Amino acid sequence: MYNIWVTVVLPIFICVVLPVTVVWLALRARQHAIDKKAEIMLKAIESGASIDPNLLKPQTKQKSLKEKLLARLTGACVTSLLGAAFLIGSLVLDWDITFVPIQTSLLGGILLAVGIALFVSYFAGKNMLAKEIEAEENAQEGSKQ
Repeated sequence: MYNIWVTVVLPIFICVVLPVTVVWLALRARQHAIDKKAEIMLKAIESGASIDPNLLKPQTKQKSLKEKLLARLTGACVTSLLGAAFLIGSLVLDWDITFVPIQTSLLGGILLAVGIALFVSYFAGKNMLAKEIEAEENAQEGSKQ
């Protein structure tokens, strides 16, 4: 009985029920936010107050160049550390199965290569976009004052 749960029911829950539930919850949260905005708009119309037409538009915040570069640096750190961990794990651990060390070392090498590429991209972007980042920071400081 336990074998049926592990081989049949668990994969169905992980591959079908979990993604459907995540999508349903995300759509439900979005619908709730839209309903709240609509309720606010209806109350504003009923009271005769002026209505901001930008209220129902989605609010998108543009990331600055510095935030994009920091996201690359974070991704580089995470993928490099995971790649190094997989490589060290494939070398250090004593595996009973013969193909597992090959797979983990291959995965570790791929992750390490992606991490190194992101590091290179970060440092190249940091050097190339230094003037633009400084101009953005000056513009933001000017708008705050």
